[in-house]
Amino acid sequence: MQEETKVEHTPYRSGYVALIGRPNAGKSTLLNRLVGEKIAAVSNKPQTTRYQIQGVITRPEGQIILVDTPGVHQPGYLLNRRMMAAVHDALAGVDLILLMRDASVSTGNGDRFVLDLVKQAQKPALLILNKTDRLADKAKLLPLIEWYAREYDWRAILPLSARTGDMVEDLLAEIIKQLPEGEPVFAADELTDQPMRAIVAEIVREKILQTTGEELPYVTAVVTEKYEEVRSDLARISCVIFVERASQKKIIVGRGGARIKEVGTRARQDIERLVGHRVHLELFVKVEADWRNSERALNEIGIKQ
Repeated sequence: MQEETKVEHTPYRSGYVALIGRPNAGKSTLLNRLVGEKIAAVSNKPQTTRYQIQGVITRPEGQIILVDTPGVHQPGYLLNRRMMAAVHDALAGVDLILLMRDASVSTGNGDRFVLDLVKQAQKPALLILNKTDRLADKAKLLPLIEWYAREYDWRAILPLSARTGDMVEDLLAEIIKQLPEGEPVFAADELTDQPMRAIVAEIVREKILQTTGEELPYVTAVVTEKYEEVRSDLARISCVIFVERASQKKIIVGRGGARIKEVGTRARQDIERLVGHRVHLELFVKVEADWRNSERALNEIGIKQ
């Protein structure tokens, strides 16, 4: 009598994963790389991400719903308090935490603060040591790994570079391994839960941060007021850029409107790549005094309580 051959069945895994870290740790860069599209604003300035953005990564073996949170910082304005509330909400509602750390800089109080948040959450966690491409001597990672290993029972510690993609596939495999068994939450072709209006606003704000350099502090917000698919090959989009003072409006507009034209051109190119057709983009600048402390303005912008 012939023995039956047992077929090993690998269970499908699915779950929510919070990506947290200090400002400028590279969280949004990693999110965009994993998802394969730009859905989060990326800048070398801190506090670029202001609310939770979900990126969906679907593989044959599992689905990861990655929640990119604002950079962890001490809250000052109402805006900052809402941003930190988003971090706490994310930690409470996920299956796995990814603590992302810039491995190219020394450890500071901010790193200890983020680590304490992970300890308080008491969830399974992976430690990601990012920006390894900036380290000429990889041996410098060892003391950092040893310190973190003493502080928390990590499921794994992974050095990588979100910018170059080095070791990112290993991270994906490790995340899926740590998720609970379950059916996919999103369809295989869905990349994010964010509406296109929100993604457009993020892209415009990214270009503002990139083109203003150090001239403009973190007092800009962008709202997409109109998104209209005029034809199958053309969309008309209008965005309002909020600033707090008339002098900041001058910085964004630039001499003879040159800077806002540059912002619009660069944003339009990214949006067209994303939607796959032509886009007509209009940008307006509105002065809204002290919007970072205004309940009404923050609600309008979409940074909820």
